Amino acid sequence: QVQLVESGGGLVQAGGSLRLSCAASGRTDSISIMGWFRQAPGKEREFVASIIWSGAMTYYADSVKGRFTISRDNAKNTVYLQMNSLRPEDTAVYYCAAHSGSNYKYWGQGTQVTVSS
Repeated sequence: QVQLVESGGGLVQAGGSLRLSCAASGRTDSISIMGWFRQAPGKEREFVASIIWSGAMTYYADSVKGRFTISRDNAKNTVYLQMNSLRPEDTAVYYCAAHSGSNYKYWGQGTQVTVSS
């Protein structure tokens, strides 16, 4: 089992920045990829960014490329999502997830990000 705890959400004005953190514990050796997803009210959950747990490859949704940066600190078993130039349409609950085996098996509880215009 892997436990994930997100932090760092909040309220920010458009154009501002936030950094989300996701601390992993438990069987972290079973993690292959860490990802961030988000779900806005009335919409389906969507992919935001991911990073290979033991490497450096990163992937981003087109909507956040150039504004968001995913990174990891393996010594702390923590993944970060630095979000710059935030827009009102970035408002959502943000979830981190751990890919283990064939899918994103473990999910955090989510953290609310609200961007005011």
